[in-house]
Amino acid sequence: MKNSERIILGLLLTAIVFLISTFAGKNFSLNSECIPDSFITNTVMLILSIGLIWGLKKHVKYKVSLPKFKKTLRPILFGLLGAMVVNIIMSIVEIAMGVKNIESHSAHSTLSPLQFFIFIFICTPIAEEVLFRGFLQNILKPLKVKGIKIFKRHISVPVIISAVAFALVHLIIITSGSGSLFVIRTLVLTTTIGLIAGYYQEKYDNNAYAILVHIAVNFWGLAAVLLASLAKLSF
Repeated sequence: MKNSERIILGLLLTAIVFLISTFAGKNFSLNSECIPDSFITNTVMLILSIGLIWGLKKHVKYKVSLPKFKKTLRPILFGLLGAMVVNIIMSIVEIAMGVKNIESHSAHSTLSPLQFFIFIFICTPIAEEVLFRGFLQNILKPLKVKGIKIFKRHISVPVIISAVAFALVHLIIITSGSGSLFVIRTLVLTTTIGLIAGYYQEKYDNNAYAILVHIAVNFWGLAAVLLASLAKLSF
């Protein structure tokens, strides 16, 4: 398969899986107070992604295994720091522009700490990373010799493409009425997540490291939900 064909096929199939998964999450419900609709989205996304990886196994060299503890420290640290730096910078920008109430993800605010832990902290990173890094980045693996240098690190074309694609699909938040600044914050954050996750997956040739980075980023959301829950209990 030619590199141009890999890019077109990879992006097309990734978009199709994302759209089908999103459609399923928005139009089908388990009618359960305990299980949010995002569970359907993530489940469909994971199943379809595994199907793509298996169906195109000649072109997608997917690898996942239990990561070594010493090698997990940097991915986790950079995931935490990357999200923190982006949010601090964007918050400063928003405050400087006179924004009084900084927007957050409304769907997440309705979840309990346990729900957030299971369905956002754990399930979402697995589903999204299997699709965007496990499938998309890996089908583009032959292009990894090309790329750019960021902080003396080689960031390959597959890492960049998967990160940008990951960010762009999050433009779907516009349909929920999110403001422009929140959309920009989300694009910057998801691109950063994608670059860090993709870099460490490529470095260790293991999808588990991308998932770890994503989980580390979601830690801040989990912390916010826990603090909000504790604040409610104190009143």
